[in-house]
Amino acid sequence: MFNRKLNIISLVILVILVALMTYIKERPMDYGINLENMDLTAQPGDNFYDFATLGWRNNNPMPPEFSRYGTFDKLGEEVLKQVQDIILDISRRRHRSGSVEQKVATIYNMAMDFDKRNADGITPVMPGFARVDTFEDIASFLGNMQKTRSAFWGDGVSIDAKDSEHYIFAINQGGIGLARDFMVGTDKRSVEIRKKYLEYMTDVFKMFGITDAPAKKVFDMEMAMARVFYPKEKLRDPHANYNKFFYDDFKREFAGFNWCAYFTARGITPNYIDVGQPEPLKKSIELIREMDAGVIRAYLKWRIANGSMTALGDEQYDRNFEFYSRVLSGTEERRPKWKDATMLVDSVLGEAVGQIYVKRHFPPEAKRRMVRLVENLRDAYRERIKNLDWMSDDTKEKAIAKLDAFRVKIGYPDKWRDLSGLEIKGDSLFADLERAALFEDAYWLELLRGRKVDRSIWYMNAQTVNAYYSPSDNEICFPAGILQPPFFDMNADDAFNYGAIGAVIGHEMTHGFDDSGRHFDKNGNMENWWTDDDATQFKARAKVMVDFFNKIEVLPGIFANGEFTLGENLADNGGVLISFDAFRRTGADLSRPSPSIGFTPAQRFFIAYAGTWGSHIREEEIIRRTKTGVHSLPVNRVNGILPHINAWYEAFDVTDGNKMFVAPENRVRLW
Repeated sequence: MFNRKLNIISLVILVILVALMTYIKERPMDYGINLENMDLTAQPGDNFYDFATLGWRNNNPMPPEFSRYGTFDKLGEEVLKQVQDIILDISRRRHRSGSVEQKVATIYNMAMDFDKRNADGITPVMPGFARVDTFEDIASFLGNMQKTRSAFWGDGVSIDAKDSEHYIFAINQGGIGLARDFMVGTDKRSVEIRKKYLEYMTDVFKMFGITDAPAKKVFDMEMAMARVFYPKEKLRDPHANYNKFFYDDFKREFAGFNWCAYFTARGITPNYIDVGQPEPLKKSIELIREMDAGVIRAYLKWRIANGSMTALGDEQYDRNFEFYSRVLSGTEERRPKWKDATMLVDSVLGEAVGQIYVKRHFPPEAKRRMVRLVENLRDAYRERIKNLDWMSDDTKEKAIAKLDAFRVKIGYPDKWRDLSGLEIKGDSLFADLERAALFEDAYWLELLRGRKVDRSIWYMNAQTVNAYYSPSDNEICFPAGILQPPFFDMNADDAFNYGAIGAVIGHEMTHGFDDSGRHFDKNGNMENWWTDDDATQFKARAKVMVDFFNKIEVLPGIFANGEFTLGENLADNGGVLISFDAFRRTGADLSRPSPSIGFTPAQRFFIAYAGTWGSHIREEEIIRRTKTGVHSLPVNRVNGILPHINAWYEAFDVTDGNKMFVAPENRVRLW
């Protein structure tokens, strides 16, 4: 009797196991793909963006507080709410004075206290104005001012592009309140924006009682600065933006300004200085020497006032929003105040919040799976490099060495920053944000004194919905914030995850070899490791991408900038290619349709990729991003990239009868 029962139980277990294995085998076929996000009536080869994302766009209308709203932004909203929950948990309790928790609660509560902010009005900035009125030496004043905000130029600490083991003090063009392209552009939109900018500047002068000189004179001085600024395309050339000087040579080259007093006030006298754009710096020195003292004072007060607007009362915030959000980007409404408060805490104390965030929202198994994904993509990229028919063996060897040397950061830092030295008093939001800026500046200056680069530093918070590649560190970083649906799903199959987060991983890897990143070697030093023939081949093949995007009309009469967006477009292209290769290496049957939704794994890969770019965008924001942004518009990160991916044609049977078809000989053939 006992044996019979045992046999029956064994049989039942066997049946359950078979059923479970069948379920496990079949279930992932659909996971991650939501048909409601798609438009199945659209032809994939005519408009893949609509095919993969129109349903999402119809189901997720643009909120009035956004100028662009897409899957990135929706996930960002979800993460922001998660961060707010953490902050509220902290702010509801009493904490020891000086503790990190007290600082988090104080910043958030001050940001939310608009009764106090409105009552204070512009009072918090008046001490700064008084310092402008009473300074005796402009060099000393600017040295102190640069600790919290830029004027005439920007400065700070960076990794030395030709000595990546050490930090260097860097000076770059800056100190104007509107992007160069709008300042110098002759098109109708730029002329209109400049007019609105002057109106905004004039209103701020009145609001803060700036009477040292008319706003128009300060506007004209900013125009003089903008005219000698490097254009955004030239800023992508790392060689053109690296000019290293010994300190004494620097003082001779940029004479006419008391640099000794400047650096004494700045708190450090560097051995070396990297001047990114020499001509704008010389122009600023010329203006400081030749402009009327009243114009200089008015400009400095304008820089303080404009940089403080969103930290003061509703009147200041609303006027800033009117120009920088409504006029420039078409945004209809300002964000709810809790979002601004949460974002301020995130910017000042992001690592403190991040420690709690990852414990709540980033399981260890997610990090382990990401590590496998990254290594699989690294293997696939290595094979692609080995098989390139246009690159010499010598350059291939160095490219593979660089790829193998990539540092990979996933989820959160191994070492969290010590924030105990940050003083948050709670007297005013503006004052505490000034203290936070001083703390941050002192942190980087201290690193410069040690000179040795700290590779443990993260340049994004763990809860950030984004990723990055750093050429001087030769590292790729994927914070916990982006490692969740719709980019990464622990419950989804490989087709989805390789199409979504896999393409993001490949994108960041490809930045190491794009038009800018390729100039840095495996150690992060700016060094030419390409043969002349290989460099020529790269430029010729990359130009195909430039020309293709230059022909994309984003609005009537307005075209994409293929040169400025080249690095991001190449990264998108490489990201898809590499991730698809890595997915293919998993052994999936790419042609086997899903039993429930009918799409093959290969098709689901591309649907997942396109699905990460579902987005709405206002016309004003299209113009602004086209003028100033390095990324292509979301629609073109799908419809402009996939026509150059042969596997996409095969997956969806795209032919020369389809609108997105590009003849094979005209496709980008780089990686």
